[in-house]
Amino acid sequence: MKLSHLAETLIGSEIIKLAGEIKDKMAKGEKIYNFTIGDFDPKIFPIPAAFEQEIVNAYHDHYTNYPPADGILELRKAVGDFISDREGLSYDPASEIVISCGGRPIIYATYRTIVDRGEKIVYATPSWNNNHYTHFLEAEHVVLETKPENDFMPTAAELKPLLKGATLLALCSPQNPTGTAFHKQQLEEICDLVIAENKSRSADEKPLYILFDQMYWVLTFGETQHYTPVGLRPELRDYTIFIDGMSKSFAATGVRVGWALGPKHVISKMKSILSHVGAWSPMAEQKAAAKFLVQKEAINTYLAHFKGEIEERLFKIHEGFQALKAAGHQVDSIAPQAAIYLTLKIDLVGKTTADGKKLEDQAAVTSYILDEAKLGLVPFVAFGASKNSPWYRLSVGTCVKEEIPAMFAQLKAALEKLK
Repeated sequence: MKLSHLAETLIGSEIIKLAGEIKDKMAKGEKIYNFTIGDFDPKIFPIPAAFEQEIVNAYHDHYTNYPPADGILELRKAVGDFISDREGLSYDPASEIVISCGGRPIIYATYRTIVDRGEKIVYATPSWNNNHYTHFLEAEHVVLETKPENDFMPTAAELKPLLKGATLLALCSPQNPTGTAFHKQQLEEICDLVIAENKSRSADEKPLYILFDQMYWVLTFGETQHYTPVGLRPELRDYTIFIDGMSKSFAATGVRVGWALGPKHVISKMKSILSHVGAWSPMAEQKAAAKFLVQKEAINTYLAHFKGEIEERLFKIHEGFQALKAAGHQVDSIAPQAAIYLTLKIDLVGKTTADGKKLEDQAAVTSYILDEAKLGLVPFVAFGASKNSPWYRLSVGTCVKEEIPAMFAQLKAALEKLK
């Protein structure tokens, strides 16, 4: 039976497919080191205790009715203060901030508000879901496949020939899936390109907008600093929409509190779209978030511990991969910068297994690593990279750090079996 063109042509999630394979193995009793999911195990990474208590209080106070479609004003004010205090960005809670149930609805609303069918959307790969959102709109995909030497972040030189006539430039920093972030000069050069492009357009032409996904901006490590287009080039304020929220900053993926910041003329239309979609964050969680986001001491205490635990896992695994590389195995990793992800290279195509089977392609490598090393990773092909890319995302959100040595013993044994 025929369905809509969108339904018939939408590509299924590679991550969900891989997760299904892993669940089957675990159901059979296999021990799998599952680093595929961009989520947190609440037993390892609980939400802040103060936030949890505020949620409990809100339900006890019977905040179970519909919230306003754009979010309660109390929360929009708290978000505005939080962003102003920690990022130095000023947005009006009444007209330039909208709340939703996590980041996905506001990304969708941004695309829908700005882009018409057939218009150009520029995005880099690997990246999270830009290919699917572009497909939703029947827009034109203008895709840049990034390079490991640039930490898989797009550069101005690479983007420059792609921006003419485009309506939206989708950027993410810190980035999912790579766990890398823009350096200041990198982002400044891209910002200057967008400014120049908009100056070249006439008053009746649609400008080039930036969707800036900063969902992981709180989670930076070492010398990595977070930069934004508006922070570096204030003149981009009228053209930049920020995607943000509590999901990753506070291990609160299931709590569903996200927000967008942007110019009034864009946010007002996003509010209208979201009101029809009904993708609002629950009232109790909004009340709780509004009270928690102003608790500076509680937030600082939580983040110090939370970030320390994530950083420890990322660096331990990075060091383990560097040790395997030094031992002559065809693996590599990029030093952790941000988020909960580590970028790994497992370049085993052409190798032969102990039972004489040749690993003909990267899909075979992924299966071998899962079957033999019991290690679940997401290949960059799931984020739009080419099928022959040997690079992977490893997420530490469910990582038991005491199991890291055993995981490496299993991986080392699997690599040593190959010829």
